[in-house]
Amino acid sequence: MEKKTTSPAPAKAAAPKKQAGSLNPVFVIPILLVLGILVYVYICGDSSHFIDGDHEKGPKNGDYFGVVYKGGFIVPILFTCFLTMLVFSIERFLIISKATGSGSIDEFVRKVKSQLDKNDVESAVKECDRQKGSVGNVVKTALHKYSQLRTDDQLTKEQKLAALQKEIEEATSLELPMLEKNLVIVATLASVSTLIALLGTVLGMIRAFSAMGATGQPDTAALSTGISEALVNTALGIGTAAIATMMYSYFTSRIDALTYKIDEIGLSIQQNFSAHN
Repeated sequence: MEKKTTSPAPAKAAAPKKQAGSLNPVFVIPILLVLGILVYVYICGDSSHFIDGDHEKGPKNGDYFGVVYKGGFIVPILFTCFLTMLVFSIERFLIISKATGSGSIDEFVRKVKSQLDKNDVESAVKECDRQKGSVGNVVKTALHKYSQLRTDDQLTKEQKLAALQKEIEEATSLELPMLEKNLVIVATLASVSTLIALLGTVLGMIRAFSAMGATGQPDTAALSTGISEALVNTALGIGTAAIATMMYSYFTSRIDALTYKIDEIGLSIQQNFSAHN
C-alpha cells in the first residue's frame, strides 16, 4: 500500500513592520505651511527690511528679505514646499542610513557567503544580528527558513528551494516599503514646485502689465514690483525643484543598491542550499 505523505502547513508570513520613525504627512505638512507663513510675515515682512519701515516704499537696497516678501502670497506656499522637501529628505536620509545597518554591506555579504560555504548557518545568523539593517533582516529571515527546510523530510528539493525563494521575496517586500515611504512626496515636489513658481511668475507679470495699462504709460515702480514678484517666485520654485530632484535621485539610487545586495545574497543562499542539501 502506497504511503500518503502530507505537506506541512505553510509557515505564517511575518507581520508587516511598523514604519518606525516615519513622519506622517497629514500632520507635518500643515505645520510646515504655518511655519512658512510665519517666516514670510514676521521675518521677510519685518519693517526693518523696508525703506522707512514702509512696505509700500519697497525693500532697502540689497535687502533680500524684503525682495522675497514682495514676491507676493505665492511665496509662503513655496516656502512650505521647500521646508517639506527639506524635512522629508532628512527623514529619508536617516531611515535609509539606518536600513543600511552598521559596517560595510559588501563586507557583510562576503562574510555571510563565506560562512554559508562552510555550512555554518549559526555564525551567519550572528553576523546578521551584528549588521542589523534591512539587508541583515532579510538575510536573517532567509537563514531561519534555511535551517527549517534543512531538517524537513517531507518536501522535495525543488519544493524546498521554492519555499526558500518565497520566504526571501516576502521578507524583501516587507522591508522595501519602509525605505520608499514618503519618497513620493519628494518626487512630487520636484515637479509641483516648478508649477507653483510658474503660477507666481504669471501673476507677477499680470500685475506688471496691468500697472502699465492702468496709467497708459510705463509706471516704473509698479512695473518693477510686478517683475520682482515674478522673478522671486521663479527662483524659489526652480531652486526647490532642483534640490528635490537631486534628493530623489540620490535616495532611489541608495534603495536600488540595497535591493541589489538583498537579491545578490538571496541568490547565494539558494545556491548554497541547493549545493549542500
